[in-house]
Amino acid sequence: MSSRKTFPTISPETAKEICQISEALKEDVDKAVDAAHKAFDRKSEWSKTDASKRGLLLNKIADLMERDFDQIASLESLDNGKPLKLAKDDVHCAISLFRYYAGWADKVQGKTIPIDGSSFAYTKIEPVGVIGIIIPWNFPLMLLALKVAPGYGKTTGEPLVLNPKVDKVSFTGSSLIGRHIQTISAQNNIKRVTLELGGKSPYVVMDDADLDKAVNLCHSSVFYNQGQVCCAGSRTYVHEKIYDEFVKRSVELAKKRKLGSPFNEDTEQGPQIDKKQFEKILSLIEIGVKEGAKLEVGGKVWSEAEEIFGPCQQILKFKTLDEVIDRANNTEYGLAAGIVTKSMENALTFVNNVRAGSVWVNTYLEGIPQVPFGGYKQSGHGREGGEDGLNPFCEVKTVVISFKGTN
Repeated sequence: MSSRKTFPTISPETAKEICQISEALKEDVDKAVDAAHKAFDRKSEWSKTDASKRGLLLNKIADLMERDFDQIASLESLDNGKPLKLAKDDVHCAISLFRYYAGWADKVQGKTIPIDGSSFAYTKIEPVGVIGIIIPWNFPLMLLALKVAPGYGKTTGEPLVLNPKVDKVSFTGSSLIGRHIQTISAQNNIKRVTLELGGKSPYVVMDDADLDKAVNLCHSSVFYNQGQVCCAGSRTYVHEKIYDEFVKRSVELAKKRKLGSPFNEDTEQGPQIDKKQFEKILSLIEIGVKEGAKLEVGGKVWSEAEEIFGPCQQILKFKTLDEVIDRANNTEYGLAAGIVTKSMENALTFVNNVRAGSVWVNTYLEGIPQVPFGGYKQSGHGREGGEDGLNPFCEVKTVVISFKGTN
């Protein structure tokens, strides 16, 4: 590092310092970008490396993660505060992502395109170039499998976005910062930008749903990872016929939730990431109470459209599917949505009309390496995961060859 400046990483469980981390500055960012840019030189060893060998390197990373599985999961839990069993799930997911994209390494290919006349056309798929990648704190390891850039915002993130040798920026985080990145990404050169931003996802429970299943699904959709999930189903819409019973069972389930040290086997929910985030959650709850919401359990409701990023379930009553679709869409976000119903007609009507990048039917928060993930509206643009997650990192080169008069 060019500077001896450090910053502390604080344990969410004890609020005590775990260690000091070297802080990367603009000079460090520039060195890293220059090294990556040099690797893309057409004469470099990396540029000449076969795609299949690159896939082997990704598999090697997965092998090393499997070797050190327990240590990585423990560090993730120590740093993030999430229960150890959830941290282990994250490690499994990260390994799966590396293996999935290792398989893609030598399978990205162009097309041959029929054209009239005495010419032949085809496309080649080539890498965009140097990618500047910035991740949030809620799923650091899992998102590392897709992208990584350590450091603090203005000292590291902003210089990364502004560097003219960076060809693309991929960012996961708040909509506020996403807008800023979108703006400054064109300041020194026209960068491609993928943004995976905030959400206020609706989860709809129809009157024909299995009530116990629905209560448990909705509970886990918003309490998972201490509610620190961008696509948490924090707006729970319940049909008026089953609303009272649903609320009763949801309150009972929330009261039974086991809080404690992330390293205890029976802990279901660890601490929030830090005091600042905890206080923000409480303040939003207080605002909601002032707006007329009824507090059933927990904190001291919040707007139907405000992202809380904490373990707060807002249960709202509705009469018809048509009504709830309009309410589900009545927000600037469009990251995810869900519905619990036994009716395929209800499910498909909801799927076809809700404005969200991912829609889960009779399930929630199923993350699979093969499927794309991303949002509508202010929840960002571009996709991560699956084949669609590769496309934003690629250029399409068109080649047209005339064979008229040739041998």
